Amino acid sequence: MEYSIRGDETTKELFLQGRLTFSDNVVFRKIVDDLKEYGGSKCVFDLSGLEFIDSAGLGMLMLLRDATVGRPFTISIRNADGQVRRMLEIAKFDALIPFED
Repeated sequence: MEYSIRGDETTKELFLQGRLTFSDNVVFRKIVDDLKEYGGSKCVFDLSGLEFIDSAGLGMLMLLRDATVGRPFTISIRNADGQVRRMLEIAKFDALIPFED
């Protein structure tokens, strides 16, 4: 998985690309730790470049959600397609993290 971050003081956009699997857990945990320090009001995970997610990847998204509970900002998922969208729907992620699309 590769990622890039854009944004300003109020909104961060995180763009994930490639495959989100167990092998990405160290990088993803760093992303989660960085978000704990974020002082803005909104963080959007754009998954348009993500081609594949496995159960470990879903677990990492849960870590993200858990890390933001009680924080003064919202998180959402945008542009999930194909296999990634199906996995998120099967796991009922829309009940945990709002989808923007």
